[in-house]
Amino acid sequence: MSNFSSIINKDKPVLVDFFAEWCGPCKTMSPILKEVKDEFGEGVTILKIDVDKNQQLAAQFKVRGVPTLILYKSGKQLWRQSGLSSKRDLISLIKSHV
Repeated sequence: MSNFSSIINKDKPVLVDFFAEWCGPCKTMSPILKEVKDEFGEGVTILKIDVDKNQQLAAQFKVRGVPTLILYKSGKQLWRQSGLSSKRDLISLIKSHV
């Protein structure tokens, strides 16, 4: 994904979701991320990256399990977690960095 660095360098929060199509927890996370996006609208970017189609990028960011969520703002990693997160926790996290 050639424009990845330009996306994470934005002044607004960017939540990156490293996922896989075959991953059950990733399928659970997908509607939660949609609700988070609906809550913030243009105030946040949510970028979904399929680790099977972007293996080099996943390796570069040391993604060992899916889903892995990473929050960036102005190119800086602010938070990272592997596994599921609740809508409430993600909204709280993003609000603290808006």
